[in-house]
Amino acid sequence: MALSVSSAHEDLRSEPVDQVLHRVEQSLQTRLDRDAVVRKRRTVGARTGRDTWVRIERRRVDKIGVQGWNGTECAACLEGVSQPMWHGCLVWRGTDESVMWRADEMELLPGKPVGTAVLGDDPRLPDDWWQALNASLEALAAQETRRVATPDTVTVTQDYVTKSIRSVFRGDFDTTVERWVPAHADLNWANVTAPAFSLFDWEDWGSAPRGLDSASLWASSLAVPALADRVQRERRSDFSSRDGKLMILFVCSKILGPHAHPEDPRAVPARRMAERAVAALQSSLTART
Repeated sequence: MALSVSSAHEDLRSEPVDQVLHRVEQSLQTRLDRDAVVRKRRTVGARTGRDTWVRIERRRVDKIGVQGWNGTECAACLEGVSQPMWHGCLVWRGTDESVMWRADEMELLPGKPVGTAVLGDDPRLPDDWWQALNASLEALAAQETRRVATPDTVTVTQDYVTKSIRSVFRGDFDTTVERWVPAHADLNWANVTAPAFSLFDWEDWGSAPRGLDSASLWASSLAVPALADRVQRERRSDFSSRDGKLMILFVCSKILGPHAHPEDPRAVPARRMAERAVAALQSSLTART
C-alpha cells in the first residue's frame, strides 16, 4: 500500500533515468544492470558489473542544507554498526539547477530488504536478527557527531519536534527533548536486510532525539500488531524514556496529521499508543511539580 505523496523533483518511479544511469556508468567506469534497476521516490539503485551496488539520489538544492550531502561517507566511519561498506561517490548538479544528483557505490547488501516502508506481513525474524539490530542501534547512539538528522529531508530541531507534536496532540505536557543522540533517521523495513542484518541508506543520519529510530521502526510495523509489539519489547529502554514517548507522538503526528492517508492501517493503533504516551507525559509533569 503506497502511502507517500509525491512532489515536484521527488518521484523517480515514473520518470526516464537512462541519461542518469549512462552518466554514472561513464564516471564510475562500470556497467549497471538495466534489467534489475530498483526505483523509489527519491532514488534509483542498480547492481554494477563489478558486483557492487550504486544508489543514485536526486535532491532539491534547498534540501541539502549547511551540513552538506556527505551522510553516507560519514556513516562509513561509524564503529559497531552493521552496514554495507562504502567505496566512493559522484555528485553533480542537474540541468535543472534546482536539483543535485549523487551516486554512491558500496558493497552488495548481505540480504534482501525486509519489506517496504510500511510492512503488511510479519517477516518472522529470528532472535539473532533482533540482537544484531539492538547492537547496531546501541553502538550508533554511543557515537559522537556534529551532523543533525534530516528525517524526510527536514532538519530535526526542537522547534520542529514541538510543532509536529502540537499540530495533532493537545494536553498539558512538555515537549522539550532532554537527550539528543546519533540516529539513522530513516529506520523502516525498507532500509534493513534479512536474514543477515544490515542497515543502509544513511544520507539523513545525525543527531536526533533519543528514541527516534525505535519509534520510526515501530510506526513502520503498526499494520502488523505482533511485529509492532516485538519492536516495543526489543527497544523498551527507548520507549520507556520520556524522550521516547515524545518520539512516539512525533511519528504518530505524521500518521494522524492533516496529510494522513484515509486508509492507513496504522491509524487506529497509532492513536491508541499516542493517547497512552500523552497520559504518561502528563503524569510525569504532574509528578515533577
